[in-house]
Amino acid sequence: MIAEMLSYGFMCRALVVGTLVSLCAALLGVSLVLKRYAMIGDGLSHVGFGALSVALAMNLSPLKVSVPVVVLAAFGLLRLSESQRIKGDSAIALISTSSMAIGVIVTSLSGGMNVDVYGYMFGSILSMNMEDVYLSVGLSAVVLFLFFLFYHRIFAVTFDENFARATGIRADRYNILLALLTAVTVVLGMRMMGTLLISSLIIFPALSAMRVFKRFLWVVLCAALISVLCFFAGMTVSFSLSIPTGASVVIANLTCYLLMSLVGTITLGRG
Repeated sequence: MIAEMLSYGFMCRALVVGTLVSLCAALLGVSLVLKRYAMIGDGLSHVGFGALSVALAMNLSPLKVSVPVVVLAAFGLLRLSESQRIKGDSAIALISTSSMAIGVIVTSLSGGMNVDVYGYMFGSILSMNMEDVYLSVGLSAVVLFLFFLFYHRIFAVTFDENFARATGIRADRYNILLALLTAVTVVLGMRMMGTLLISSLIIFPALSAMRVFKRFLWVVLCAALISVLCFFAGMTVSFSLSIPTGASVVIANLTCYLLMSLVGTITLGRG
């Protein structure tokens, strides 16, 4: 079955992009979950839906329009949160719901729900062309490179931002970097996972790894492995049962979380 699955070009493209996006989402997700900012992925995905709705209505490339718009939204979310006028969760709700409303209105005025819009909402691997693959692979490589380049500073800002500032680390810069990398990852994942499910790639692997490991490095490595394996499992189930890819990946991640929770409970009980 796997050999048959890999014989299709669109499946190979989806596996390459999906593996890279899953890896990016898992690495960033650990810091986001620990900073209690995990729902930024959900908020930015709604912004992405609004941007791609406008792009589709104007016959523009959805990825090329969505990436800069979602990056600007991520920057705006940080600024709103840091201003102390609006708390982080309220800022996410404010921007995400507004963007979703814009997307719904534009979709309605431009002919209603079509295959492209439906695919972006719930995920579709059939609509990914080679241009999307090249763009996704390139941006994913940039995300991974920047994460590993600034790994130690991201680690410091994640666990104790005040201490990081005291040691001379520009915490604001790395918070912005984390948000911008998340924004790019969310946009890249919307094509396969859909705007309604992309946040699961950020949250589930991190939570699963934290059920067993406590050290940051081990949590990051475990989350990355879990994310990639669950994506491959979800893709395989999706292909064999002809069900949506995004939903299959989420169920695979949920199953893994339950198993890791069981392992963590048994380990703690023995300890």
